[in-house]
Amino acid sequence: MTESNTVLIVPGLRDHVPDHWQTLLAAKLPRVRTVEPLEHDELGCTARVVAIARAIESIEGPVIVVAHSAGVMMLAHWASRHDSSKIRGALLAAPADLETPMPAGYPTIDALEEHGWLPIPRATLPFPSIVAASSNDPLTRIDRAREFAQAWASRLVELGAVGHLNPASGHGEWPRAEELLSELL
Repeated sequence: MTESNTVLIVPGLRDHVPDHWQTLLAAKLPRVRTVEPLEHDELGCTARVVAIARAIESIEGPVIVVAHSAGVMMLAHWASRHDSSKIRGALLAAPADLETPMPAGYPTIDALEEHGWLPIPRATLPFPSIVAASSNDPLTRIDRAREFAQAWASRLVELGAVGHLNPASGHGEWPRAEELLSELL
């Protein structure tokens, strides 16, 4: 990885999980920042977009984003509202389809709409991006991941049946993340 790029980790709604592949990846990188967790259990999309904006503003030089789950949607919302000239690329792993009912324990569509998550931005992202999607992700059907990738003009990488790319689906380490990140660099 080139020294001039800083990788920005954008976790999903559950923020930071110690044994998550994003956390493990961050520990390996020479220049990395992570979007700060919110002080309280806040579902608001705007607060999360502001946290991304603050993180990007604090970085000198070009940024590569590594987003997971709802973090992908946070980045899509951020890109629709902010200058993205510092962003050189983004790895968008296991995007959470917030427009489709999710399993028990996740926010409802009504709650997500009330907190500004919907609709999901569909504008072309103004930077190169890779959507990495699973064929058996309980939070996004593969056909929806294909739709997001097409709308955002992202390259789609279909990963096979790997769940939601989180510790619950057997992903602590995820070496493929490093390969895809290298492609963006």
